[in-house]
Amino acid sequence: MARGQLPIFERRSEDNRLMGYQVKIRKKGFPSVSRQFDRYADAERFALDTLQGMTARTWTVRREAERTTLADALDRYKREVTVDKKSAYGEGCLIERLKQTRLAQYSLATIQGSDIAAYRDERSGEGAAANTVRIELALLSHVYTVAASDWGMPIVNPVKQARKPKLPKGRERRLDPRLDNDGKTEEQRLLDACDRSKSRFIAPIVRLAIQTGMRRGEILGLQWEHVDLRHRTAHLPDTKNGESRTVPLSPAARRILVTLSWPKGLKGIVHRVKRCATTIKSPGGGVQVRRQARRGPVFGIGDSGFVHTFQRVCEKAGIEGLHFHDLGRVVS
Repeated sequence: MARGQLPIFERRSEDNRLMGYQVKIRKKGFPSVSRQFDRYADAERFALDTLQGMTARTWTVRREAERTTLADALDRYKREVTVDKKSAYGEGCLIERLKQTRLAQYSLATIQGSDIAAYRDERSGEGAAANTVRIELALLSHVYTVAASDWGMPIVNPVKQARKPKLPKGRERRLDPRLDNDGKTEEQRLLDACDRSKSRFIAPIVRLAIQTGMRRGEILGLQWEHVDLRHRTAHLPDTKNGESRTVPLSPAARRILVTLSWPKGLKGIVHRVKRCATTIKSPGGGVQVRRQARRGPVFGIGDSGFVHTFQRVCEKAGIEGLHFHDLGRVVS
């Protein structure tokens, strides 16, 4: 029998013992809803929320949020949002890591601010850096933002209800200019390790970063048509902050690109340029030539491959705690 004005019915055994409650909702324009509960308070809350959602025409999308786990949402976010980002590889790895957490098994609608706070404290207890946790929470927060705005799910962002981890003071890592027992600085050891690497791109990339201060993504995305060796500039049409800029090339940086431009010396027919005119000296003499400007990527190596190669080079050089962006703080 129903209790009160809500469609809540008692569930009783054959001997008339109360076993729980069942909500049965039938409303025109919506599919039938049936759910069982042990406590009347839970059944009452579900019935009220469902009826109010149906009246406000938000019930269907709310049900989608209840059926969508965080892991499912992360997969969809990766397919629809991450794929268009410059940091797609790194964020994709982060998403796969988050999918392995206990939190990923909860539905988007059930995760509360207290769950996010517990996750934050758990990660801190595991030794994760505050900035690492902050990045993870920022990603989760944006998943909820996209779910609400693009996917039409009427949900509250629980990440905004939890405190963010306090960040330590900024790091000031530089290549150490002090000499080691062999009379070498960290920069010399790093460049020696780069020269010994099987990758032909790691050495010029590292040297170019030291000379110009360009970011990893900017260097790996550098195109020959944007390099003007004559005027010693490299144009970056799309940087990390979304704006273009032109980087001046020092004589050393220009030499690096000239060497890459003529990997096998002066061979072949020299053409007059059609655009991006380049005037350089022949590696074999002092003759100046003008030739067809090259096109395409300067460095034929992907982001993930370069990250692993740079890590191996640092290990072989005996250098710890060095990030690629630290190279741009050095003036050689």
